[in-house]
Amino acid sequence: MKLTRTQDHQLPTGTLGLAISADGSLAFAACADGKIYRVETSTGKAEAFEVGHASYASGCVLLADGRNVISGGYDGMLLWHDVESRRCFRRLQAHGFWSWQLALSPDGKRIASTSGQYLAGGWKYEPASEAESSVKVYDTLSGDLVAAFGHTPPVLSCAFSPDSQHLAAANMMGEVRVWNLLDHANGEPVAKWTSPDFTSWGTTKTHHYCGGIYGLGFSPDGASLVGCGMGPMTDPMAGNGKMTWQRWNWRTGERSDQIKDGQHGSGLMESIAWHPKGEHFVMAGRQAQGTWNAAVFSAADGSLLFSLDSKKRITQAKFVADGSALILAGANGQAAPKDGVCPPWGRLQVYQVEA
Repeated sequence: MKLTRTQDHQLPTGTLGLAISADGSLAFAACADGKIYRVETSTGKAEAFEVGHASYASGCVLLADGRNVISGGYDGMLLWHDVESRRCFRRLQAHGFWSWQLALSPDGKRIASTSGQYLAGGWKYEPASEAESSVKVYDTLSGDLVAAFGHTPPVLSCAFSPDSQHLAAANMMGEVRVWNLLDHANGEPVAKWTSPDFTSWGTTKTHHYCGGIYGLGFSPDGASLVGCGMGPMTDPMAGNGKMTWQRWNWRTGERSDQIKDGQHGSGLMESIAWHPKGEHFVMAGRQAQGTWNAAVFSAADGSLLFSLDSKKRITQAKFVADGSALILAGANGQAAPKDGVCPPWGRLQVYQVEA
């Protein structure tokens, strides 16, 4: 698989969340200025929704009918927006802390949001217990709370299984938990495991845990789960841990594959995107050292097939429904203001997918 860039658009501020229409003609970007933008991917024309978040907008999803977008932010709110009028018609306080990431169930009926603050729970700086449920699931039509699950904060990522029956969520400590949404009365996960390859203790400058699993994705056949993030490092300020992914049999937690030695650089990987056919997946993020920040991997043996350096931080990667294009969202480094105005530093790129 080869990726060829066809569009490169600017947005006012850095993009943290991304949703796209099935054909990729429209993108919805959740940005650092708290706003949600509707973007025409062919022209780059961007229009802000009427109501934004009080802090960073961290995620957004587009419902299957294409008429409504739900966004989450560092204000802990979930906002329901009408796409045509760009007006907000529902506001819901989902968390007392940040909404780190959103996920929409494939059947469009549920939205999951993860939260949690890293506070020292003891002299070893292990994370303190959560002050509220770190994983919450809401009905997309009514806004009602469907389920709330406990985890160890901060919970940085989540993903639904293809049949919408299971939800996975992972945290800074490399702990993954999976719940059955059809039988969740006791709140207990049906599977859980820990991968120490996604977290580390900072021994230089700043002494605390760092890292985490920032992206999760079930394979299209539902058999496996892939997580991505950053491997161990000694200096959290440098952000130079190993760019890494692992794949697991989610029912047992057994690791089946991981990135090969010599095929990675250093940096934080933030997004996993499976090609609809299930033969490949993309991992993307930001690099501290190396030659790429987005790469295509074989689902068969985990080998790296193609890589690129977007010259930008990538926060989100999404394939269009037929797999013919990949859309990447992220940011350039924020430039100094000129005459009190900051130059655009958000980015949205479209790549053609070639066999």
